[in-house]
Amino acid sequence: MRRGGPFLALAAAETLSLSGTRLSTIAIPWLVLSATGSPVLTGLTAMMEMLPYVLAKALGGPLIDRVGAKRIAILCDTASVVVVGLVPLLDLFGLLTVPVLLPLVFAMGVLRGPSDAAKQAMVPDIAALADVPLERVTGVASAIERLASTVGAAGAGALIGLIGPGQALVVNAVTFAAAALVVSLGITGMPRIPELSQASPGKVSSYLDDLREGWRFLSGDAVLVSIVAMVAITNLLDQAYHAVLLPVWTRDAGHGPELLGAMFAAFTGGSIAGAAIAAGIGERLPRLIVYTVAFLLTGFPRFLVLAVDAPLGSVFATLAIAGFASGFLNPILSAVIFERIPKPLTGRVTAMNAALCFALIPFGGLVGGALISTIGLAGALFLTGLAYLAATLAPLALRSFRGFDKAVQF
Repeated sequence: MRRGGPFLALAAAETLSLSGTRLSTIAIPWLVLSATGSPVLTGLTAMMEMLPYVLAKALGGPLIDRVGAKRIAILCDTASVVVVGLVPLLDLFGLLTVPVLLPLVFAMGVLRGPSDAAKQAMVPDIAALADVPLERVTGVASAIERLASTVGAAGAGALIGLIGPGQALVVNAVTFAAAALVVSLGITGMPRIPELSQASPGKVSSYLDDLREGWRFLSGDAVLVSIVAMVAITNLLDQAYHAVLLPVWTRDAGHGPELLGAMFAAFTGGSIAGAAIAAGIGERLPRLIVYTVAFLLTGFPRFLVLAVDAPLGSVFATLAIAGFASGFLNPILSAVIFERIPKPLTGRVTAMNAALCFALIPFGGLVGGALISTIGLAGALFLTGLAYLAATLAPLALRSFRGFDKAVQF
C-alpha cells in the first residue's frame, strides 16, 4: 500500500483538478456565449487561456527538472485558487465583463500549463515506485482522468443551470486547493534533487541550455515528431469542436448547458471503459494498430452526426463509441513518449512535447467561430470532420509511426 501511495495521491490530485477544469471549460464558453451571442468572442476567450497554457507548459519544462515536479504542481495549483476564485467574486458584484474576464483566463492558462506538465513528469518515477508497467500506470491515470472529466461535465451542466456559469467556478477554485493539498501530503519518495543534464555531466547548465537540449532531443526523434504533428492537428479540431461548434449546435437546437454537459459526459463516460481496458491489457496490445483504429473512431463520426442533425439518441451513441475508442489513446501515447525519453530529460522533453501537441489549440476556437460565420454551422462541422479524418490516416501513410512498437534502450 505504501508503494502505491504516491500513485493514489497523484490520481486523486488529477481527479480533483481535472473535474474542476472540465467545469471551467464548459462554464467559461457558456458565460461568453450567453452574454454576447458571439461565436467569435467565445473562440477568442478560449484562445486567451490556451495560448499562455501552451507557452507556459513548454517554458516550464526546465524548471520542472531543476526545481522538482512536485513543487511546481503545488505552487501553480495554489496560485490557481486565487485567480479562478476572482471570477465568481467579480461576478457576485456585477463586475465580470468580457474585458475583465480575458486577463483572468490568460492567467489561468499560465498557471495550468506548468501544473499539468509537472503532474505528467511525475508518472515515470511513480511507476517505478509502484513497480508496474508504464501502460498500466498511464492507463489507470487515463481512466481516472476520464472519470473526473465525466463527473465534472455532468455536474457542470446542472450547476451552471442552477447558479450560473460565473458562480459555478467556485467549485473549480476549491478543486485546485484540494489538489495542491493532496500532492503536498500524499506524494512522497520522489527524487529530491534533479539529475544533471546529459549534455554537460558535472556542470550546471543554464536554463536556455536545458531548453535547447530538450528541443534537440525531441526534434531528433522521428516517432515523437510524428506524434506531435498528428496530435497538434487533431487537438486544434477538437478545440474548435468543444469550445465553439458543440456549444453553438446545442444553443441552435434549443437546448441549454444541461444537455451540453450531458454530451461531454457521454463521451468521457465511454472513455472510462476504454482507458480501464487499456490499463489492464495495454502492454499486450499492438500499439500502432490500436492507436490508428481508436483515432479513426474517435474523430470524424462526432462531427458528422452533428453536421447531419441526427436525432439525439444517435448523437449520444456516437459520442459514447468515440469516447470508448479515445480511452485507448492516452495510455498508448504516454507509454511510447516516456519510453523514448532519458530520465534526466523527462521534465523538459515531456513538457515541450505536450506544449507542441497543444500548440494549435489556442486557435481552435477562432477557427470554429470563423467557419461558422463564413459557411454556417453544418458546413463547419463537416469540413472540420473531414480534416480530422485526414489527420487520423497519418499512421497508415508515414513510415516514422512504425517505431511505436519498438522499445528504446538508454
